[in-house]
Amino acid sequence: MDAPMRVAGTAVVLRDAADGVEVLMLRRPATGSFPGAWVFPGGRVDPGDERDGDDEEQAASRAAVRETREEAGIGIRDLATLSRWVPPAETPVRFRTWFFLAREDGEALRPNPGEIEEALWMTPGGALERHAAGELTLFPPTWVTLHALREHRTVDDAFAATSAFARYETRMQQLERGMRALWAGDEEHPDQPGAPGARHRLTMAALPWQYERG
Repeated sequence: MDAPMRVAGTAVVLRDAADGVEVLMLRRPATGSFPGAWVFPGGRVDPGDERDGDDEEQAASRAAVRETREEAGIGIRDLATLSRWVPPAETPVRFRTWFFLAREDGEALRPNPGEIEEALWMTPGGALERHAAGELTLFPPTWVTLHALREHRTVDDAFAATSAFARYETRMQQLERGMRALWAGDEEHPDQPGAPGARHRLTMAALPWQYERG
């Protein structure tokens, strides 16, 4: 029998800046989880994050708050559920991860040595441009979230756009060169396919990555 999937919470922390919305990005060490990647703060749900009567989503939100404090040294507020990500079956260690939009509290970043190599505020578009140039590593959930945030000019705009959270049940497709991530509604998704020609995919055959939905 498969082991129960563990649960994690991730904070997509936003602030307003002269160039528009900025998001907090953390660079992981070259070893361990997500080696060398730029990620949002977050981590697994610990027993202390759970409360009697609460559901998984609420526990994950507490984990997101706690992990942001531990990893980046700042407090966050006004969490709004953005998405839930389920990794592909071939992932060695699987976490069902909840992503939450959050506002920063104006504190200075204090990245945790050994756990975080670097912490920076970036515009979503700037982060994607650096990824396209091969200057930083992103994983698909981070890339797709940044892609969606590009259209917002203010933090209030980003929060106003949230409604029902998005569900991503990722399936991977091997290409001749590289990989493709598929989500529900894509015509080639093995479990929840859409109509012929429907797209919900991220093609990672070369840089820049190509996202299609519709």
